[in-house]
Amino acid sequence: MKNILIVEDEELIAELEKDYLEVSGFKVDLAMDGEKGLELGLSGDYDLIILDVMLPLINGLEVCRQIREKHQIPILMVTAKKEDIDVIRGLGLGADDYITKPFKPVELVARVKAHLSRYERLIGTKEMKEEIRIHGLLIDYGSRRVFIHEQEINLTTKEFDLLYFLAMNPNRVFSKDHLFERIWGMDAVGDSQTVTVHIRKIREKIEIEPSNAQYIETVWGAGYRFRI
Repeated sequence: MKNILIVEDEELIAELEKDYLEVSGFKVDLAMDGEKGLELGLSGDYDLIILDVMLPLINGLEVCRQIREKHQIPILMVTAKKEDIDVIRGLGLGADDYITKPFKPVELVARVKAHLSRYERLIGTKEMKEEIRIHGLLIDYGSRRVFIHEQEINLTTKEFDLLYFLAMNPNRVFSKDHLFERIWGMDAVGDSQTVTVHIRKIREKIEIEPSNAQYIETVWGAGYRFRI
């Protein structure tokens, strides 16, 4: 049974979310303010966190930032303001997705299931490595930080997930479709060209010569592989 944490200060909404998730087979805990939500979120006892942006004591964006420094579980942000969406996207806080109020509880349950499934596909059955070091590249999974020759490189959430997955499976070729399903999930909006765009952006950030890639190699007609 998966454990879900809901951090929501509107009690009626929190109880409704809890009821729908419990009917769907999840174990659910509630926190009614950011301080309690942060305390519970940092405990490491949860498989996914549903986190409202506007919270008393500590706002949801700060809660997300601090939890992401310690844990890599999916975080689904809930917002009632359109401008908060740009903040979630722009600050790179590590949120995996967002949903805007008002929403249907069945949509929330579907999002939760999709992100749990995506996360399980991402980690697979492999033992997660806290650090990967290859040819001057350091990927720190715990802090979600990447360094090239000790210089930190800023990656978006999906860029980090894609790079980490490839580095966890060195010398294996993955098609664009396979990578899109692994990182974005089967229900994601978009197509495999999204992978091409993200690979290009990663190369621009980590490669000395992006056109002559040292780390992520294009295997023409097949996909990509991480070289070691």
